Amino acid sequence: MMTNPEIELARQCIESTGSHLFLTGKAGTGKTTFLKRLKEETPKRMIVVAPTGIAAINAGGVTIHSFFQLPLAPYIPETTFTSNVAAPFKFGKEKISIIRSMDLLVIDEVSMVRADLLDAIDAVLRRYRDRYKPFGGVQLLMIGDLQQLAPVVKENDWAMLRNYYDTPYFFGSHALRKTDYISIQLEHVYRQSDRYFLSLLNRIRTNDIDEALLYELNRRCIPGFEPRDEEGYIRLTTHNHLAQHINDRQLAALPGKSMTFKAAIKDNFPETAYPADFALTLKVGAQIMFLKNDLSPEKRYYNGKIGVVMNISNEGIWVRGKDDTQQFLLEKEEWANSKYTLNPETKEITEIVEGVFQQYPIRLAWAITIHKSQGLTFERAIIDANASFAHGQVYVALSRCKSLDGMVLGTPLTQKAIICDEAVNEFTNEAERHVPDTAKLNSLKRSYYYELLNEQYTFTSIQQTFSQIIRLFDEHLYKLYPKQLERFKERFERLRKEIVTVSERFQQEYAGLLSTTTDYNMDAKLNARLVAGAKYFQEKTEDILLPVLQESMVEIDNKEVKKKQLELLFVFNEQLKVKHETLKHTAENGFNVGTYLKKKAFVLVSLSMKKERAIKGEKKTKQKQPEKVAVSLDVIHPKLFSALIKWRNAEAAKLGLPVYTVLQQKAIIGISNLLPSTKIDLLRIPYMGKVGVEKYGEEILAIVYHYKKENGIKEQILL
Repeated sequence: MMTNPEIELARQCIESTGSHLFLTGKAGTGKTTFLKRLKEETPKRMIVVAPTGIAAINAGGVTIHSFFQLPLAPYIPETTFTSNVAAPFKFGKEKISIIRSMDLLVIDEVSMVRADLLDAIDAVLRRYRDRYKPFGGVQLLMIGDLQQLAPVVKENDWAMLRNYYDTPYFFGSHALRKTDYISIQLEHVYRQSDRYFLSLLNRIRTNDIDEALLYELNRRCIPGFEPRDEEGYIRLTTHNHLAQHINDRQLAALPGKSMTFKAAIKDNFPETAYPADFALTLKVGAQIMFLKNDLSPEKRYYNGKIGVVMNISNEGIWVRGKDDTQQFLLEKEEWANSKYTLNPETKEITEIVEGVFQQYPIRLAWAITIHKSQGLTFERAIIDANASFAHGQVYVALSRCKSLDGMVLGTPLTQKAIICDEAVNEFTNEAERHVPDTAKLNSLKRSYYYELLNEQYTFTSIQQTFSQIIRLFDEHLYKLYPKQLERFKERFERLRKEIVTVSERFQQEYAGLLSTTTDYNMDAKLNARLVAGAKYFQEKTEDILLPVLQESMVEIDNKEVKKKQLELLFVFNEQLKVKHETLKHTAENGFNVGTYLKKKAFVLVSLSMKKERAIKGEKKTKQKQPEKVAVSLDVIHPKLFSALIKWRNAEAAKLGLPVYTVLQQKAIIGISNLLPSTKIDLLRIPYMGKVGVEKYGEEILAIVYHYKKENGIKEQILL
């Protein structure tokens, strides 16, 4: 696989572009193997989901419904998302942090995902990320083969959905159709090496069926075929009850006593996701199928291999592969039911095992359903697929076999049994025209690099949020905080002149440099400018913008205005901190896609967790006003008292007001005795109120500061 050109192309599309990718291919082309390697190697923060519990366990991920907390009901695009999901749509801080910080969402077995489910995912991601971008700006990797099993759509559900979708398949998603996604089809089949058999399978896959094809397949039909036990055939059926009946009958026919082995389940592992039988009943001589790959150096079995039970004792179960000569003692295996969580120290997304299922990795295997055979490979199989009832069933069944010689049809196939949805064929033909060539791939890489540069060096969203903060002060707080408002307007003008205007010119500069180089990652001139730009904007952010956060935290009595203030400050704080920290990282290390994404995610996660703690703290306890402290009526610092009286009288004369309306004498005594250093200290002095502190606090504190400095008095904390 390391030399597979399609695999390499898919890897580059994921790691070096932001484009959505549909990765498809015939059965046995290595889609699952690609996903496993991607999880180990990609620098992007990824989440893996799948439509069913079994598929999720096999892919090492979680189900779509559990991760996004979606109901089983259809999602109707024209309804609001909140009302559609109601109570289930409540995410904790950890889930929100994961969603906000992930770069890549992998959807395995996407052929079984309905269009409305993909749109529901889009709605969740938009809610917690960028509401204006499909899927909130997260990159999608959709893996699956549309010629295999189709999504399950109940008649009642489709009665509602058909008014909004022209097909239930994932490619009917409204959100997906708004994206310019690309497609890659894996061509090399690792499962089969029989070229003639491959050609027959491919014709079924593409619905190229005629009498000659059916004749060739039906040559393998042997009605009433009863293989010898040692040959190790497995029978694939369309319905579960047929497989169960065959297995029960075959087990009962064996001599000897049966034994049942129950699975051990630890913590949370839903029954719908059991990867093996909870109660496994066996006899010596029973035909079995292995459900996992042997990870030991001996590699004695693999997922889908047929074997036989040789002995059952107190030690356990002795088994042997059908084509092997040596038996061995089978050990129990574990399957994990995982969920994603955040490492509080590294801020990395990690998998946490929520539950464990422990059982012998086998099941009775004289027969299984075609549905359960998806993803497996068999040396020999008997296929009863003439009663197929869904798109792709026949293809899935036939493609489980490694060769034509190892396949036997229990009943002849008819053209009616080979069900193929025309909408799938049309989409597949269209998707083949969206495979990126070298020029397209390079263009996508360059575009992604440029997109991230713009994200790093533009300040439009920060400017918009700061403008909203100023508008809030202008409309509701200008009488209470006129000086703050004046300072904000001065800083906003500096933001416009010294940051935004410069960033617009800088964008043109690095765009020009980017257009003239083929190796932009290693271009010395481009990277030198990016580092210089990062240093400049980091310093300007520290000088002009970061102080706004502290200056905006003022007391507001109006609950609605207070709520709006906090909402704006949360957004502004996040924008500034992400911008400042990523600029600082680039200034010190240069610009690199992987490290930039990692730094941004780290900051987002940290801020999200702090925000959640702040919200919880606010709910638990109402903010208390500083308690007033006792003040002696004797004036301890008469020079300071006189200076404050002089200032108070001059201010009152300037405003044409009585002196006591500016500052009461009892308050002046408290200030001159307690020597406050902060506005919080001022609020603790009797007869000092919030309005007075806002209007005159800075001037009062300046007078106190100069007095203490002139007289060598150290700073102290008011107790």
